[in-house]
Amino acid sequence: MDRIAAILASALSMAAPLIYASVGEILSERSGTLNLGLEGVMLMGAVMGYRTAYVTHSLTLALLAALGTGALLGLLFAFLTVTLQANQVVSGLALVILGTGASGFIGYSVTGTTLPHGFQKIAIPVLSKIPVLGTVLFRQNAMIYLLYILVPAITVYIYKTNPGLRLRALGEDPGTLDAAGLNVYAMKYAYTTVGMAIVALGGAYMTLAYTSTWIENITAGNGWIASALVIFAFWNPALAALGSVFFGLVSVLALRVQISNTQIPSFFISMLPYICTVLVLLISSSGFSRKLGAAPRSLGTYYDREER
Repeated sequence: MDRIAAILASALSMAAPLIYASVGEILSERSGTLNLGLEGVMLMGAVMGYRTAYVTHSLTLALLAALGTGALLGLLFAFLTVTLQANQVVSGLALVILGTGASGFIGYSVTGTTLPHGFQKIAIPVLSKIPVLGTVLFRQNAMIYLLYILVPAITVYIYKTNPGLRLRALGEDPGTLDAAGLNVYAMKYAYTTVGMAIVALGGAYMTLAYTSTWIENITAGNGWIASALVIFAFWNPALAALGSVFFGLVSVLALRVQISNTQIPSFFISMLPYICTVLVLLISSSGFSRKLGAAPRSLGTYYDREER
């Protein structure tokens, strides 16, 4: 049981950046804005969080720096796609290129260094003593504990509140909200900005809590996996969290097989998370899955009130 608990705890730890990224993207896509630039946003959040912590020795300032960086990139993306009505797919790919290049430049001087004061695991009294679940859920770091609040809060917000209803309507038919007197453009700006700030926290988690170091391209494709998870989860934050834990479990098992005495090629083991991503996309594209939850109707298209 101890071994199973350790594997599940590691899976949750590896899933955390995917949860942040997929939940942030769900907010953006629910508003009708498709952003494929998660990888770039995560990289910028990772490097800005790490550099801030490295210089100031403050994890609070590091998180604020990551949040601010993600918000600025979200504003930039909203300006391109909402105000200038640029193609959302192309703009997202440009964001990946920008984030990859800028993060490498910004983090060059601290590449390979170690952060001695990153987020450490904190055992919650009483709860951490629960067999298996205590080890898995209640002996984690503060950024994982934050997810215990964030995921349920955003799920309730989307499905159980009036602002959440307007958010879903925004992604389905923004013209209806515009006719009702709501500022569609401001709402798209707000959700894209907040969503990308949350995505940037996923990158910061990798450098401040998971590895406590910075190397170029540290996110290693997590942004692309998170994009697939959004589809797999039918734009539901709770399902996205569960899917992220599944991918974390696949990654942990792949690592354990890789370090064991096995004849399976290491390259194939490294491919497993991405093979699962492709399978998830195939399953999510099936007719049965589309009945469970379709994409927001206005996703990927720009809104022009003059064309109503």
